[in-house]
Amino acid sequence: MTTMNKLRYGLLLALMSIMAPSLAAEVAGNAPPAAAEAQAVDPDLLPRPEDLPPGFEMPVPGAKRPPDYKPRVTDPAMVARGKALFSTMGCQFCHGPDIRGGSGGPSLLRSQKVLQDQHGETILETVTKGVPNTAMVGFDLTAEQVADIAEFLHSFPVGGRDKSRDLPPSIVTGNADAGKSYFGSNCSGCHSATGDLQGLATRYPKPRNLQQRWLLSRDAPRPTVRVRSASGAVTEGTLVRIDEFLVALKLADGSQRSFKLGGNLKVEVVDPMAWHKNQLAHYSDNDIHNVTAYLVTLK
Repeated sequence: MTTMNKLRYGLLLALMSIMAPSLAAEVAGNAPPAAAEAQAVDPDLLPRPEDLPPGFEMPVPGAKRPPDYKPRVTDPAMVARGKALFSTMGCQFCHGPDIRGGSGGPSLLRSQKVLQDQHGETILETVTKGVPNTAMVGFDLTAEQVADIAEFLHSFPVGGRDKSRDLPPSIVTGNADAGKSYFGSNCSGCHSATGDLQGLATRYPKPRNLQQRWLLSRDAPRPTVRVRSASGAVTEGTLVRIDEFLVALKLADGSQRSFKLGGNLKVEVVDPMAWHKNQLAHYSDNDIHNVTAYLVTLK
């Protein structure tokens, strides 16, 4: 047996050993519910209360996410001094101006050493002596200066998740009248609020989906292509691919054909979404917000 086959055989045995108990339970009709498995947590694996950072509360069993760290009350004067030191000493180059990490340095936002710190006592040795075999060197700073830097670090809110990823309550933030004006100047040649777009907001009640729909819909019709050979034979179909070397198309019967570009071959591509695709590079944020605010009124 080759080495690769031995590895495959070993992996197969491992998978069978893992799956065997659950398969046997299912055959016997006694498969344990997923909820029971999720609650089987070894208490010895949980951290002790005294080991937790100040202000942190253990999550309630079954909670979707851990609670946020309680925001600290910081001294504005110390924060200002610490921010100045953080900049002038070059700390922000490695750790970033928002302490989320910079040029090679780790994020300090959720560093356990920073979270457990109160007034610079846990980071004092690291700041003044550095970290061996790393780019972190020691700085000639007093304990008071390190406390100022610590206060600056503590001024950043820390959450159990990245709050910047939270979706806004609504994406409808534009001016509907301005959107109507933009629509009249740029879109009314092909679309009508009382024609093809009548009831648009009813068909797409979620503004996010509606905005995606008008910007560039995934359901938009595919471009069609007509290829005329040197002999005059014409082949038509749905465009599959076109580049500087060849064009490929899907025929009505589902088969595909490709043609090498060049010579007397003539290719005509008709893309119903061409204007929308080209316009993506020209919309301003206000254009997008305003048009969406107008389109949500078409119910």
